[in-house]
Amino acid sequence: MLKRVELQQRTDGLRMMRGVHEPRLTRELRNLLELSRIAALGTTQDDGTPFVSMVPFAIEPQQRCLVIHVSGLAAHTRYLQARERVSLLVMAAEVPDRSVHDLPRVTLQGRASLPARDSALWTPCKAAYLKRFPDVEPMTELGDFRFVSILMDTARHVAGFGAARTVEAEVLREVLGGKGPA
Repeated sequence: MLKRVELQQRTDGLRMMRGVHEPRLTRELRNLLELSRIAALGTTQDDGTPFVSMVPFAIEPQQRCLVIHVSGLAAHTRYLQARERVSLLVMAAEVPDRSVHDLPRVTLQGRASLPARDSALWTPCKAAYLKRFPDVEPMTELGDFRFVSILMDTARHVAGFGAARTVEAEVLREVLGGKGPA
């Protein structure tokens, strides 16, 4: 039987190992989100009908969220303002001679919010988005465009054929919080 001190040492050792080693599927999810720049955004129309549109996205590591930049004139903006629950699908690009059924992808479920312009939440969203898409800076000055912060609750990650898993919020926050272990 292990003594309490030995058990604590083993537990501490596992924590240290987790800090050094990132599981393969978590690393693949991080790479997918860092290398992809567009997502399919799912919102719900007023009558309950699903609505999907394409959105460029950035990762904001401080708030551990995804950021999109949308026009107030867009239908998806109205829908996410009315109902905060959204879904995003991010997937790897097709590769010649590779089955489309084997493409890495993740469906993310989260809650959207629109931080107030120049607020403590808005500023890092803008910085993260412009770091990824510097060419859109003039659009950030237009009055009808706004940043949307999407905090993730859960995800379904498919790393390839036969490699699927549910990803809980805690793991998503780690992935969105920046670089993994060195």
